[in-house]
Amino acid sequence: MHIRDLPDRTQDYIKVVWDITEYTGGPAALGEIAKRVGQKTSTASEAIKRLGHQQLVHHEPYAGVTLTPSGKDLALQMVRRHRLIETFLVRVLGYSWDEVHDDADMLEHGVSDLLLKRIDDYLGHPARDPHGDPIPDATGAFPRQDVHTLATIEPGATVTIAQVDDSDPELLRYLASHGLIPEATLTVPEAAVAGILQVTNSSGDTIPLSESSLGAIRVTR
Repeated sequence: MHIRDLPDRTQDYIKVVWDITEYTGGPAALGEIAKRVGQKTSTASEAIKRLGHQQLVHHEPYAGVTLTPSGKDLALQMVRRHRLIETFLVRVLGYSWDEVHDDADMLEHGVSDLLLKRIDDYLGHPARDPHGDPIPDATGAFPRQDVHTLATIEPGATVTIAQVDDSDPELLRYLASHGLIPEATLTVPEAAVAGILQVTNSSGDTIPLSESSLGAIRVTR
């Protein structure tokens, strides 16, 4: 099956499940899926049931949603489209990394395989998008790194930012204003206090980060 054989909304659900599980390392919570697709939890529940009947997802009650092998293959087609388009918008059209997500969400449904290949060729087959997320190739293969969320990093460690979740433009703008972008290094001097983690960037500046944002930032040790 090709991803364009599915309705746009179904494509959205499959990609959202992938995005959530990629960052959390576990099943996607139904409430978080509903939030990201902009629908009520009851509506999302019915959509997930339909995807289950199509054998694209597996929903374990009270445990979350995961993709089946078929669902994963389709999700990777969507992920490739989204991340290549984001990269094109930033590199060629001058978008900032906090601007690209919504437009890429719209464009990914209409782009043809030929246009996607031309974009990939033009960009020189990039391995990662502007947020550091790996871009699957045409076969679904993509580079992997041993990454950890910033929330798991022990005090005193110096790490390199690998990926930042692109779903929160405000967070992206805040991080960029302090030079906290993929491939930048930062140090965690001490544990979080009162819900705030103080980190130090390569210039020696101290930047406060809320604990709620740490799961959106993935780093390599």
